[in-house]
Amino acid sequence: MTRVMAHIAMVMNLDKCIGCHTCSVTCKQAWTNRSGMEYVWFNNVETRPGLGYPRRYQDQEKWKGGWELDRKGRLTLKSGGRLRRLLSIFANPIMPSIHDYYEPWTYDYENLTSAPLSADTPVAPPRSLISNEPMAVRWSANWDDDLGGGPALASRDPVVERIGDRVRLDFENAFMFYLPRICEHCINPACVAACPSGAMYKRSEDGIVLVDQDRCRGWRMCVTGCPYKKVYFNHKTGKAEKCTFCYPRVEVGLPTVCSETCVGRLRYLGVILYDADRVTEAASVPDDRDLYEAQLSLFLDPRDPEVAEAAARSGIPDDWMAAARRSPIHDLIMKYRIALPLHPEYRTMPMVWYVPPLSPVVDALAGSGHDGEDAGNLFGAIETLRIPVEYLAELFTAGDPAPVTASLRRLAAMRAHMRRINLGEEPDPSIGARAGLTRDDIDGMYRLLALARYDERYVIPTAYAAQPGSVEEIGCSLDYDGGPGMTGPFGEASGQPVPVAIENFHSLKQRQTSEGVTHERVNLLNWDGKGVPKGMFPEKEDR
Repeated sequence: MTRVMAHIAMVMNLDKCIGCHTCSVTCKQAWTNRSGMEYVWFNNVETRPGLGYPRRYQDQEKWKGGWELDRKGRLTLKSGGRLRRLLSIFANPIMPSIHDYYEPWTYDYENLTSAPLSADTPVAPPRSLISNEPMAVRWSANWDDDLGGGPALASRDPVVERIGDRVRLDFENAFMFYLPRICEHCINPACVAACPSGAMYKRSEDGIVLVDQDRCRGWRMCVTGCPYKKVYFNHKTGKAEKCTFCYPRVEVGLPTVCSETCVGRLRYLGVILYDADRVTEAASVPDDRDLYEAQLSLFLDPRDPEVAEAAARSGIPDDWMAAARRSPIHDLIMKYRIALPLHPEYRTMPMVWYVPPLSPVVDALAGSGHDGEDAGNLFGAIETLRIPVEYLAELFTAGDPAPVTASLRRLAAMRAHMRRINLGEEPDPSIGARAGLTRDDIDGMYRLLALARYDERYVIPTAYAAQPGSVEEIGCSLDYDGGPGMTGPFGEASGQPVPVAIENFHSLKQRQTSEGVTHERVNLLNWDGKGVPKGMFPEKEDR
């Protein structure tokens, strides 16, 4: 009997990412509401090829993240069993140091005004936010940006090292693309399994992985267990923190902050159904290259009457089933087969998937004197992309180039088909047929990837029916930096629950989705610009 579970998942279209880091900035603005969050980037944009963030996080021979199969074919944590974790609980050599993330710093601005008179202009030297000592800035989250594809950093990319001379690093053949990353909210999360205190947990209602700040004791085994290194240790609070998938927003049907503010509109959110009883079986297939298909086999068709009946037995509400039938995630992953998982070989069954980048092929063909939009030229050039298919395969399909090539061919077919339409030419059915697509498939892909409206990109059922204004989260007035509410045996604010938001997210949804102007009380930290919040300006006096 199938045990159906629903999961909120994300797909990102890498063809649209311009590396503006708006998602990083808005995520940081929304969630950095306390001390110690200076280097905790829940959402970052990496340049590929490059070292990533933290540095070389993909080198699991060093960091031992994710799962592996033992001699009997059973799933075990790559970081070791309970005894091994216990022995390394106070000194863990396979955990990235703060220098692999970067030591947060500020600038000594006071030096600009207090420096003694001299012939030289005074500067504001960097100073560590941890030790308050002067420091030299040598690394940060976006260090690769200006050197993307260059030999200085790309040669040390773990993916480049694996595929060797198939990536050429000379200037004429340099390539780069952007890879936005958040927590994968995996179906089979290694971080949850590695946590000694049970603070890490995966919500059964929507699959979001969270950290219980009350139970966390700062052992940091979750940091070691996560192969994507998306769990961070807050050096101020002594607690693990991570991407929350903006769950207070998702619960009321709003997209995550990074999705809402994405300049390229490259993120999609929706519900996908999977068979919870087959997760271990799918994650345990012997060959890493079979893990992509194994995860696909977990996903269920919400339009199938048998699946709908099993979902009802599992207690999935009707509105969630309706959302699953309209889900852009299901279409991009299962129907069109163009979205791929990030590093399925880690065996965590990630739920943030990616549409691989295709764009450079057009310019490459045009530069060689060929029509870059012609279907025949596009199909023939996919195996010789400037971004090597082998590199993309190491990222998304454990080294198997076939699914990546198939995805790129479908994207190329859509591009060539729509070019004929835009030029007023007759559609050529053979273009889609060569990529395994019908005319309706191509039209559906084009609408979803190029034209999708807000409510088509984000199909999110609500979790609770709370009324606007019924919930107010109030923080402790003593929880300021250094205050009496910021003490504890396991770091500052240990055991103190931190409010996830002051904003009432139901009111936020009402404002962001309504046509008119609302005059309810507004938190200026999350003010969306609609209307003038009451009390912002003095009331006009009647004369």
